[in-house]
Amino acid sequence: MKRRHTAPLNALRTFEAAARHLSFSGAAQELFVTPAAVSHQIKHLETYLGTALFQRNHRAVALTQEGQALADTVGDLLGQLDVALDRAMSGASADLRVTTMESFAAKWLAPRLHRFHRIRPDVRVHVVTSDKHVDFVKEGFDVGIRYGAGGYAAVSCEALMDAQAFPVCAPSLLSNDSPPLACPEDLRHHTLLHDESSRGRPGVPSWHHWLNIAGARDVDARRGPVFASIYLAQEAAIAGHGVAMGVAPLVEEDLRQGRLVRPFEPISENAYRFWLVRQAGRKGDATVEAFCAWLHEEAGASTS
Repeated sequence: MKRRHTAPLNALRTFEAAARHLSFSGAAQELFVTPAAVSHQIKHLETYLGTALFQRNHRAVALTQEGQALADTVGDLLGQLDVALDRAMSGASADLRVTTMESFAAKWLAPRLHRFHRIRPDVRVHVVTSDKHVDFVKEGFDVGIRYGAGGYAAVSCEALMDAQAFPVCAPSLLSNDSPPLACPEDLRHHTLLHDESSRGRPGVPSWHHWLNIAGARDVDARRGPVFASIYLAQEAAIAGHGVAMGVAPLVEEDLRQGRLVRPFEPISENAYRFWLVRQAGRKGDATVEAFCAWLHEEAGASTS
């Protein structure tokens, strides 16, 4: 059996921070040490390895070829180490870190999560919302749910749910005190609520696309405010500020609770769907597998 290297772990952590920031000062701020201490640790590691890891310029540093290769590997390994230590320190409770978009967390996952806790009270789920793609290893995430076209690089992904779209509004907009909403053409008298997810993305439902399907030729699809997320557009609809294009899984609970209604039947198919994303090649974690199986079960119940 090959003897393990007695690697200088503190120097490796310092190197990883400096390589990520491409700055000794940035690494020092992150690690709460002085830039001189960072420089000392980098020199110690370079001496240990017998090679230069950085090119020192007057006001900046750059990774050498050897430094870049080491940074790519060390970042992944330290991320795995941090996750393993967090789990070891959690005792009897297993931590599960989930990354997803704000709309999905608020409108689909949060209303159902108590059911997973009921069957797995030993698992503590941490939900972090972000629209950005994450590094599962470095950021310590176990599961991601994303809304998009799929085909994500360097991860394992599988389809979770389709995402058909249709207009939704508050019940108050169907009252006698509001302009009529008896047919799609009546939308010309109402505010259309938009979200950024459909802008410039072929096949993703927009008001222009839905109005064509519904045959409403006299409605200006460009009218109305644009929100940064589906969640915000949907909340504006619940407040009675207009009619939004609802994505089926995200409006399901609000329709069931009566906070939203569907004024019209036509549906837009969607080139985007919801995807279950995991670290590529990672298998056998019983907690992750249980949570993913539960997600699929809940998704099946949503679409049935």
